[in-house]
Amino acid sequence: MKVVAIIPARYGSTRLPGKPLKDINGKTMIERVYLQVAAAETVNEVIVATDDERIVEAVAAFGGSAVMTSPEHESGTERVAEVAADYKDTIVVNVQGDEPMIAPALIDDTVWPLLDDEELLMSSPMVRLEDPEEINDPNVVKVVTDSDGFAMYFSRSPIPFDRDGKGAIYYKHIGIYAYTDDFLRRIKGLPATPLGEAECLEQLRVLENGFNIKMVETEHDPVAVDTEEDLQKVISIIKKEEENKRE
Repeated sequence: MKVVAIIPARYGSTRLPGKPLKDINGKTMIERVYLQVAAAETVNEVIVATDDERIVEAVAAFGGSAVMTSPEHESGTERVAEVAADYKDTIVVNVQGDEPMIAPALIDDTVWPLLDDEELLMSSPMVRLEDPEEINDPNVVKVVTDSDGFAMYFSRSPIPFDRDGKGAIYYKHIGIYAYTDDFLRRIKGLPATPLGEAECLEQLRVLENGFNIKMVETEHDPVAVDTEEDLQKVISIIKKEEENKRE
């Protein structure tokens, strides 16, 4: 099946307005995300889905592909679904536009299960958590799975609860998704659900409506940019990496 990666990129971020166009050592954030995604072995096409002409122009300037979408979308999934509406027999990858350091291998880890098993509808990655601070951080989404690797629940709370201190294993959910195009169209119209609303996690809506999400353990944990502090951290890391490459 063809694999299309769609990067939702909204200009009006509350915490960091204009985030996709922020400069990171000579390239915009959206360019860096685009190039990382395009380097994935499994990806055949990359498209930026945005609500702002400035982002379209920036993507065109580096030779990428971008399309305008409705400004009324309430989530990145809705924006991705609009672009994917014309695709058939395709795996669609929803990659966040604020992860300029995302590893191409992480995209591949997410996509391979759907390429290998045509009965799967949706997959997403997770990485093992060791830091107690992250385990207890409500901004870090945790996931528990069944014995076949399908998600049982996602939560901002530490799950499972290690009642007797026996050393529970925790996994962080990384917010990248791969779906069949048919399933993406189905979940777009799913109604809001109590657990999804309570946790503010749209992936719970999939579980609450009786569908499975195949989780893939990975070793890649990208740094997302939500704030100016995050941006400066990423700029520093990338600058050092690129300086080392030139030496």
